Amino acid sequence: MSSKPMEESTTSYIARARTDAKDRLIAADEPLASLQRRAGGEIPGTIAIPELREQVRKARRTNLRLGRTIHAFDGTDRIKSWMEIVPVEEDDQSESGCSIGIVTWQASPPPVERDDEAAARRDAIDDALAELHARLDPAQKVLTVHTDAEDLQPLLRRMSENLGQPWTDFVNIAGSQHAQPLHWRLLDQSRVSIDGSPRQWTARLIPLGEPTPGSQGFELYLIANRAWVTRAQRRDRRTEDGASIGRDLTPILRQPIARIVANAETIRARLAGPLGDEYSEYARDIVNAGQHLLSLVDDLTDLEVVEADGFRAAPDPIDLADVARRAAGILAVRAQEKRIKISAPPADASQPATAEFRRVLQVLLNLIGNAIRYSPEGSTITVTLGSDDKRARVSVIDQGPGLDQQAQRIVFDKFERLGRSGGGGSGLGLYISKRLAQAMGGDLTITSTPGEGATFTLSVPGRSE
Repeated sequence: MSSKPMEESTTSYIARARTDAKDRLIAADEPLASLQRRAGGEIPGTIAIPELREQVRKARRTNLRLGRTIHAFDGTDRIKSWMEIVPVEEDDQSESGCSIGIVTWQASPPPVERDDEAAARRDAIDDALAELHARLDPAQKVLTVHTDAEDLQPLLRRMSENLGQPWTDFVNIAGSQHAQPLHWRLLDQSRVSIDGSPRQWTARLIPLGEPTPGSQGFELYLIANRAWVTRAQRRDRRTEDGASIGRDLTPILRQPIARIVANAETIRARLAGPLGDEYSEYARDIVNAGQHLLSLVDDLTDLEVVEADGFRAAPDPIDLADVARRAAGILAVRAQEKRIKISAPPADASQPATAEFRRVLQVLLNLIGNAIRYSPEGSTITVTLGSDDKRARVSVIDQGPGLDQQAQRIVFDKFERLGRSGGGGSGLGLYISKRLAQAMGGDLTITSTPGEGATFTLSVPGRSE
């Protein structure tokens, strides 16, 4: 049997390899041979480096010579290698494969994520998985609580009717015989059971405040050990106008999607161990797609709520400056990924108002999120405060492309995507935000000049100190 490359090469190779018609690696010099084995493959055997396997398959099928940079991870180092892949003609066409020439080979340790970055990502993952979110004061007493989980509704009622009590009064902490509440570090990641829920839960306490963690309170997340599978006949739950699609589908869809996002984020952030850059990028795509689906599910639910007859907000005394700082903090990581700075109100700033804390936070997260989406890299998003005799205001100012007068007239319409192309989203965020603002007795407005960015201003009833 004789063989010859499709065309001769004068390139100097540091190593060579050979594949057969089934894209199996049948011979290889070092260092490729060792990489093949460390990646879980054998010689002869299927190529264990996915990127190389795909390029070999492509070269063989197209009968074209390919030169590519191949990335891989050998368990210790990241590998970056320029390889030339040449289809080889055999007298017996059924045996035709490819010749691989290695031109360069670079090995470098994977990037190490700083401890604070890793901790922030873990918190973000737990936030995505959590089915109950509560805001606690520095003494771990419940200030606000929210959950859509069906088996947590009794807990929600108990906590809502007894705000100001420690959260530990409402759950059973595994193995704890001590007086409550314990120091937050002892309670963080504790296993808890909840009366009325058949599931087991993990509690996460995220401290707020600097330099002393917890000086400004805590975020409490409850994360279940498994998804909730309802046995209720949801098709029998009807509103006057038909099935409650948003409220019924949200808990069913959110849990599995959130777990997909969390697992993909764990892979992307290399929390489970080192990973090659190309696989981290694949995981990033999964995260982005999952987060997009979650936003659509949330928008569907919120749309149903704000369009319901008689919908009203539940106003409380709040500080717009505090809510703005929290919104900026929640989106800080997303902004950093685009090298965007969020200039939030300073720690000593205050703007008293009367509105529903959760709804104001929801509106500001949408406004700042949109600003991040449409602002150029390296720009600044500024969050400012203001007031008059009757209204308190918070504005989100970006340095994006801005909107013309026609776009401003339709920007709050249902399914309108900011009057700008791209960016994804359902086109419901600003529509829902304006309805929420009006339900709180306020409004949401825009001022913009094309090429000079946009300013979205949320106004709500003011409040004297």
